[in-house]
Amino acid sequence: MEKGTSVHSVFWFWSQGAPLSGYFSISPGKRWASTTIFVFFFVISFVYWIDKSALTGNYFFRTFVNTLSPKKSSAQVEFPFKFNCSNTNLTCPTNHPVRIEKAESSPVACPEYMRWIHEDLRPWKSAGITRDMVERGRDYATFRLVIVKGKAYVEQIRGTFQTRDIFSIWGILQLLRLYPGKVPDLELMFVCGDETVVKKRDHQGLKATSAPPVFNYCEDDETLDIVFPDWSFWGWPEVDIKPWGTTLEALKEGNKKIKWKDRKPYAFWKGNPYVSQKRVELMKCNRSNKNDWNVRLYIQDWGKESKHGFKNSKLEDQCTHRYKIYIEGKTWSVSEKYILACNSMTLLLIPQYHDFFTRSLVPMQHYWPIKITNDTCRDLKLAVEWGNNHTDKAQEIGEAGSKFIQEKLKMDFVYDYMFHLLSEYSKLLKFEPTIPVGAHEVCSETMACQEGNKFWRIKNFMVESMVKSPRNTLPCTMPPTL
Repeated sequence: MEKGTSVHSVFWFWSQGAPLSGYFSISPGKRWASTTIFVFFFVISFVYWIDKSALTGNYFFRTFVNTLSPKKSSAQVEFPFKFNCSNTNLTCPTNHPVRIEKAESSPVACPEYMRWIHEDLRPWKSAGITRDMVERGRDYATFRLVIVKGKAYVEQIRGTFQTRDIFSIWGILQLLRLYPGKVPDLELMFVCGDETVVKKRDHQGLKATSAPPVFNYCEDDETLDIVFPDWSFWGWPEVDIKPWGTTLEALKEGNKKIKWKDRKPYAFWKGNPYVSQKRVELMKCNRSNKNDWNVRLYIQDWGKESKHGFKNSKLEDQCTHRYKIYIEGKTWSVSEKYILACNSMTLLLIPQYHDFFTRSLVPMQHYWPIKITNDTCRDLKLAVEWGNNHTDKAQEIGEAGSKFIQEKLKMDFVYDYMFHLLSEYSKLLKFEPTIPVGAHEVCSETMACQEGNKFWRIKNFMVESMVKSPRNTLPCTMPPTL
């Protein structure tokens, strides 16, 4: 082959159907031009292929890139996120990584509310947790969760309302995918109801160190329930509330639709008032022929909404008033995070119960506190009047509450809270967790393909909230104890 002859140019000439002898018969100048044209189009085509493959997740592209980077970090490991549910004998895959050996320490500090993990576990700090104590939690629990060697096993004890248990278990499975092999072996009881269950008054004196450790969505000053993130972080399909990551982004966009000072100068609340007497009393503050308490209250009929595709219940469309009201239901309400995220100044009717993150909220910084008394309507009216007369300060409070939710309640921190809580809990166990009779292994694949999950939103929300790859850093750094 002559000097300056390119393999690419020879291939191009041959691909046009001409004999190769003809290629060498043309002048060197023309050969150089043809080579340049071929290289130009080859580069353009290659760049287009890379761009298209990156967007579509082309398997060959990922393989090609991975061969260029043999020292692949754990963050580049990807789990499959399309399930084949045609196999009737569903089993958990054996080829998923159950441990990421190397993980760098995280430079990120945990939000302050994680300090409360130590406080929630304090009743068992001195004596630890025995198997007998865990077993006594069975009287309250919806399910028992066991984690052994990075795999999860569930014993269903009793049913619960809607799909709370399903999405709570789903969230724990995503934690195991995010930190494979990092969550220690443990055994716990989990309750998925509204009520708190372990009363302090039943565990005083000699019984003070024998309280059963039970995980729940909320607690109050009179109970010992261990607070855990609620099911709605992974979706609430019955009312079409999408997983928190998606919902939070939608709320951010919803905040942009109407500037704070252009919003309606009233306090807004929409929900089911019939779940508690507190809410029934709140409805008396609605505008009437006799009074206008600067409050606009609306009854949410979930049955009717379901028939109309939930068109009038989108959370991101409810950021339309300068003020929003939070009030508990039977106990705490999942609505709190959605209300605080709206940039409106939250008028928080001082709650009895709290979930895992609200203990770091500061009155007059993140919300305006309202006592529940016979004068609640008047107090709401005065708060709205104050805000309308001090719009800059009211807007500042509203945005501070929203910023707290957007920055401190990202899913990364929700998972890290779960990780730290379960890790600290496991240190207190005085027995070796074992798989109980009647428990079955659960994983993302089996849950998404369960026969009972034919309701399309369940599977869709699971896929939408699924952890796609493990993290290559350790969880955030825990703040010191209180």
